[in-house]
Amino acid sequence: RRTKIVATLGPASDRPGVLERMIAAGVDVVRLNFSHGSADDHRRRLVEVREIATRLGRSVAALGDLQGPKIRIARFRDGAVELEQGQAFVLDVALDGEAGDAGRVGCDYKALADDVAPGDRLLLDDGRLVVDVTRVAGSEIHTTVVQGGRLSNNKGINKQGGGLSAPALTDKDKADLATAIDIGVDYLAVSFPRSAADMREARALLGSGGAEIGLVAKLERAEAVADDATLDGIIEASEAVMVARGDLGVEIGDEALIGTQKRIIKHARSHNRAVITATQMMESMIESPLPTRAEVFDVANAVLDATDAVMLSAETAAGDFPVETIEAMARVCLGAERERIAQESGHRIHEGFSRIDETIALSAMYAANHLAGVAAIACMTATGYTPLIASRIRSGLPIVGLAHNPVAQRRMALYRGVISLPFDTSEMTAGELNDRALERLVAQGIAEPGDHVILTRGDHMNAHGGT
Repeated sequence: RRTKIVATLGPASDRPGVLERMIAAGVDVVRLNFSHGSADDHRRRLVEVREIATRLGRSVAALGDLQGPKIRIARFRDGAVELEQGQAFVLDVALDGEAGDAGRVGCDYKALADDVAPGDRLLLDDGRLVVDVTRVAGSEIHTTVVQGGRLSNNKGINKQGGGLSAPALTDKDKADLATAIDIGVDYLAVSFPRSAADMREARALLGSGGAEIGLVAKLERAEAVADDATLDGIIEASEAVMVARGDLGVEIGDEALIGTQKRIIKHARSHNRAVITATQMMESMIESPLPTRAEVFDVANAVLDATDAVMLSAETAAGDFPVETIEAMARVCLGAERERIAQESGHRIHEGFSRIDETIALSAMYAANHLAGVAAIACMTATGYTPLIASRIRSGLPIVGLAHNPVAQRRMALYRGVISLPFDTSEMTAGELNDRALERLVAQGIAEPGDHVILTRGDHMNAHGGT
């Protein structure tokens, strides 16, 4: 399977034996969701993941996910209310946080009254309820309910079209970022970035202690995808991006989401960045042992778009069938990857290149895809960069990243089509390197005697940029 699977950890994966079965079923990246649980919870889970992965001989990356400025209503005296279409409803940022009723509720984001104006549309609880702003008076935002229903405590608020001024990194995020460095995650996801500046701020906060952590931009604000320049800026400031379809779909509308998903994946790949497709991919499997046909097609569509990874959220964190969900997702990915469209590439075929390692990686993939008898592409790599570039080209062949650095090994676990293997060259002579690399591939069952393997390496091993 070329497409990687990201699985969120939580109470469901904490059940005895479940985490090991999840990793054995094919999890490539575990997601630690800092919106839930304590630092000790995340540390304990990651220690267990690393122990199981080592025992099973797998490279499994860890993705820490910052909560970001999730803008929420406060709480109701009775826990929930029913809103009727056409009724007046007030969001009051000065109201006591526990005093909500059928006519008004507080809000944890105090600047909301400054960010909205009459005529704006607000979406509550991921768009399940819709209200239109009629006037703003001091701390009170007066609205009319357009689409009613049950509204319970702490549900999210989005503004259609975007435009909320909340910073991407909250005080909680900064504390969680320090935890992420301390426990040793491989990637860190930043929620709700509006521009490349938000990603650069996160990079500065990581500092030297988090220098080896890759940043993932979660694209969920309308402003982030409003134009190609903003989108490309965010992509270039990150190691990977996530198509976070929940909040993004609420802000830009479901009808715009499918085209935006394809645009994000295409832009990420053209900028040599990894891309994760996320949210509700197999939502029905929270309570069902089988996915719906629509979910099967959704996952397959993302695979055919050439996403690097597909992500599971509540399905594996809190669902009844976490292992079965991973098995189902793996089957669907494999099925989609057998289609010819998933193995043909015209990626950057008419472009010139300025980097030697990039040119070599793409040349190797071109040769592999056109020469009969090639079993694999093997890249000796210090950082994982050459396998990343190679994986931007569609192929049916495995790309093997041979790395001495365990951080590079785990980082490659996110890249489409890349098998990450430990390969310590410190005791090898230059003349031995090729033979030892080929022996490693044969031992793994990736290649057999008589196969062609295309090998990329530098004259100086463990040195960045010498391919």
